[in-house]
Amino acid sequence: MTELLDALGGPLPHEGSDPLAVIEDLAQAAEPGLVRTNAGRYFGFVEGGVLPASLAADWLASAWDQNAAYFALSPAAAATEEVCRGWLSDLLGLPDTVSAGFTTGAQTANVIGLAAARHRVLADAGWDVDAEGLFGAPRLSVLVGAERHATIDRALRFLGLGSNSIVEIPADEHGRIRTEHLADALAARTTEPVIVCAQVGNVNTGACDPMQVICDLAHRYGAWVHVDGAFGLWAGASASTRHLVDGVAAADSWATDAHKWLNVPYDSGIAFCAHPESHRAAMTLSASYLARTGDRDGADWTPESSRRARAFAVWAALRSLGRSGVADMVDTSCAQARRIARTLAADEDVEILNDVVLNQVLARVGGDDDRTRGVAAAVQAEGSTWLGTTVRNGVTALRISVSDHATNDEDVRVVTDAVLRAVHSAH
Repeated sequence: MTELLDALGGPLPHEGSDPLAVIEDLAQAAEPGLVRTNAGRYFGFVEGGVLPASLAADWLASAWDQNAAYFALSPAAAATEEVCRGWLSDLLGLPDTVSAGFTTGAQTANVIGLAAARHRVLADAGWDVDAEGLFGAPRLSVLVGAERHATIDRALRFLGLGSNSIVEIPADEHGRIRTEHLADALAARTTEPVIVCAQVGNVNTGACDPMQVICDLAHRYGAWVHVDGAFGLWAGASASTRHLVDGVAAADSWATDAHKWLNVPYDSGIAFCAHPESHRAAMTLSASYLARTGDRDGADWTPESSRRARAFAVWAALRSLGRSGVADMVDTSCAQARRIARTLAADEDVEILNDVVLNQVLARVGGDDDRTRGVAAAVQAEGSTWLGTTVRNGVTALRISVSDHATNDEDVRVVTDAVLRAVHSAH
């Protein structure tokens, strides 16, 4: 960090510099601190790569300098968002009437979906949260799985629904909500507003909550179902993985990332809502000087006003891949994850801890936390690839995520060889 600060920093110059020289200086100074996440060999977190068409479209979006907040600011951006809304709802198996907001990532998309949920369930309880706020509002419970993503808790904090509103539902061995416990929690809260947060694509195991059962249960009690599908929602794009998200269309709101499994550049999250009136009520911005001249104003669907036209990159990715290309990308990532798991499991010192149902692999070395962490550190230091660790159920594991269209058989060989070298050099 010190070297990067020295290279990039110093006092702000009094005089300007030649733009070409500035860019050359930036490229040279930043290069030692860049992480190569888009070349097929990065398996940390869930980092999608970048498709060529979406990268070029993102350059155009910057060069055009379009603000997608209002139709009057960019009719092209508004139309592109509407086209992508329709394409994505069809591709992912969502109702064709959903509204969609194009935002920064699944964190903000979760905020949007849960804001719409808060608006609707409190309105159903006779409380106008937009006018009255939360002081004096009916108690609201949020039922969440024990292995939810941390962005759900932060979204609830942003929305003024503190940790005491959270009711944690136990998870099974795969990380999925146990629906018998969900049923009990719903039955105990028939007199209060309830939001259920489900998950498709557990960040460790890749497992998906049983959506049809969850939606049936929740709606029986008048609860709203929000789905965190940052990467797992894309399972609906492939015939081979669609069964994992069976019933997801019956939910009320969904959050996902296009910069994960659609492989568009950062940042690109999408919030969908089956109740556009609640979505708009929770997000809309209006003032006398803001022209309303078209059928779609982006500021009705996200919390941002000034907002880059992210949908151009989404449009380019979908158009360049087509329906079959998106399915192939999902299928290939899952197949490569299974291949990694098989190769590592063949070594007697490595144990695979999860059913590899999507693109996530958890591996443990020698049944030992320290040894597992040591292998991860050795792989990272070697530099041919990158992966990290996680802790699940008190156990440390290597966490390998496959979500880059560029990952091929050679990249899989590189990462498995690197892990196995580290396993045996540390033994």
